[in-house]
Amino acid sequence: MPKNPLPSFIKTPLCLALIGIHVQASAASTDMLALATKVEIKAQKLSDTKPVQGYQAKKSVSATKTETPLLEVPQSVTVVTQEQMRDSAVQSITDAVRYVPGVTASQGEGNRDAINFRGNGVTTGDFYLDGLRDDIQTYRDLYNIDRLEILKGPNGMIFGRGAAGGAINRVSKEAGWDAVRELQLSYAGYNQKRASIDVGQGLSDSVAFRLNAVDEQSDSYRRGVSLHRYGVNPTFTFAPDEKTKITLGLEYFNDKRTSDRGIPSIGDGLNNRPYRISDYAKFYGSADLSHNQTETYAANALIEHEFNDTFKLRNRTRYADYDKYYQNVYAAGSVLNQQVALGAYYDATQRQNFINQTDAIFKFNTAGISHEFLAGVEIVKQQTDAQHLLTNQNLNAGKYSDNLYQGGSQLTVDVNQPTLTGHLNFNIPNRKIQSDVSVLGLYLQDQVKLNDYVTAVLGIRQDRFNNDFERTDWKTTNPIGVDFSSDKTQFLTSPRAGLIIKPSDNLALYGSYSLSYVPRSGDQLVSLAKGLDSLKPEKFTNHELGIKWDITPELNVTLATYLLKRQNVLADSNKPSESILLDGQQTRGVELGIAGKATERWRVFGGYAYQDAEILAQQITSSGTVLKGSDVSQTPKHSFSLWNRYDFNPEWGVGLGVIARSSMYASTPTNQFSTLLAGYTRVDAAVFWKPEKNTQVQLNIENLTNRDYAMSAHNNNNIMPGSPINARLSLIYQF
Repeated sequence: MPKNPLPSFIKTPLCLALIGIHVQASAASTDMLALATKVEIKAQKLSDTKPVQGYQAKKSVSATKTETPLLEVPQSVTVVTQEQMRDSAVQSITDAVRYVPGVTASQGEGNRDAINFRGNGVTTGDFYLDGLRDDIQTYRDLYNIDRLEILKGPNGMIFGRGAAGGAINRVSKEAGWDAVRELQLSYAGYNQKRASIDVGQGLSDSVAFRLNAVDEQSDSYRRGVSLHRYGVNPTFTFAPDEKTKITLGLEYFNDKRTSDRGIPSIGDGLNNRPYRISDYAKFYGSADLSHNQTETYAANALIEHEFNDTFKLRNRTRYADYDKYYQNVYAAGSVLNQQVALGAYYDATQRQNFINQTDAIFKFNTAGISHEFLAGVEIVKQQTDAQHLLTNQNLNAGKYSDNLYQGGSQLTVDVNQPTLTGHLNFNIPNRKIQSDVSVLGLYLQDQVKLNDYVTAVLGIRQDRFNNDFERTDWKTTNPIGVDFSSDKTQFLTSPRAGLIIKPSDNLALYGSYSLSYVPRSGDQLVSLAKGLDSLKPEKFTNHELGIKWDITPELNVTLATYLLKRQNVLADSNKPSESILLDGQQTRGVELGIAGKATERWRVFGGYAYQDAEILAQQITSSGTVLKGSDVSQTPKHSFSLWNRYDFNPEWGVGLGVIARSSMYASTPTNQFSTLLAGYTRVDAAVFWKPEKNTQVQLNIENLTNRDYAMSAHNNNNIMPGSPINARLSLIYQF
């Protein structure tokens, strides 16, 4: 269970800030309204902290670390605005990316956000908050987020190691002098209750305050599955003069839920399919014994000073303490002879992140050419302690066969009665890991405006990456641990180059090249094994051409075509105990995106993606041989999504969303096993009513046609069925 090992110099002021703010779901609306009535406006100073209006964002900081119009970013970037998320009833990052071309949400073993960018592996580490890494394996709430910026393609120059196929950056709501008063309440099927509040104001001419808080409880269409999450995030902004801004924020967030890994597959091994996808409620394993909790304490600081019109200095600091555990009893194999194998284990992680990032931005001209030059340094300290436990209890009891095997605990049950009853003790150590990572990143970038029509973006970053790693493994048949340690330093150099041509102010054509590395210890830096520490990191390169067109000032269309290649992939050789590195896979793709107002009353957001992702060389794995030319896992060749909102008048509007994808494999198929997830089309709808200026009531209906479909997967036998038709009623009140 979480122990909250936060240093006292952070925990004490945070706990003081949290006194009296913890939200109980049963009285959430009453408490929030009581808090709001105590707020009085003290100042009328203007600020830029209002959210992006509508569905179309114009600028981004995360894509270049400078405030750059999206039209002038040589990369495919999709911004999911707060208004679009609200209208389509987004509840999670998985929901938010369903309308983003080229991005597929994975199941994440029912305990974490997991995303596939352009077919290049499911990542749990490429999540960022205001440009700083936020890479614990957990679910992230959007209660304190203004918008999501999804950057596609390798982003090593911006973010350092990782960000291989793409990255998701959450932009926080910030305290400002524009008064904010908003309460949101929602109730949905399966007893889902959620309340959130966002209040802020200027306290004086130089100080502003903002508070975001949320509480949510819910059951699920999956039997025995539930969640309870709550969080609070106070922020202060100080403006001692017109050129200086200081923002301080604290956050406490607690997420507790059932670890749900879905349903198994059935078939002959080579042609498996999800087992009884229409029986979406059945839990395989034990919901009572499958639960996880993540507790997060975080402190964030921003100091920004403009010395003059040509020089700006910015420093961001984030300290985050994450305490997570999860245990699960789940389907560990496919259905065979009306039997299904179950697996069980316990996993706990404690992580502390300290990140400090300093950017210096210079603007100058040389020979009639304008430059916006960025020089930066990032210091990262990350400490992780993780353990993996198994159970050795006798699970037979006349009904189950107890079969312990190296790497996990397994038993077989009748597929018609797949629920394990009783209690399990996870008391057999299987793996213990300590990882101390230190990174020093130095980067340079120049945005060179050659003339009114041509701009070049040139950048390079080098990271000194060190992982002091210790691992102990215990075999289930041998209580003596086998130790492995490594203390290796790598230098990772990530260049980026882009050229933008603007024939007119509202049209841009671009070409770009970028590169990222993923160290051998994986995106969570805890998967290193003996012999891997001496191998080159995985390498990801991207070549991209694109067009960005503001059809009108309020409607944007983007088109990108790319080749993304994954190299230095580990594979077995023909010689015993010897591994080789291969050019592992590539994705050729096309992405079309649209966002904004099609007419004064009609807003749209969505796109289409074509992804041809294939294995470039034969690979031998523990589950079989992956043949050259095989499709890459969890990468549909075609995907389409479009959300529409149409307002008949100021009071009434309707929404319609269509999400569709072609078939895809749950895991990259081998010569022994594959599970194909059929394609599907899902229709969502909404009705909006605004009885007065400050009040909106909306009804969102998910899966309007009640379609049975496989929504996501973690592997061949952890497949998440989509929800049946469900409705959510929401009240948004601004006061």
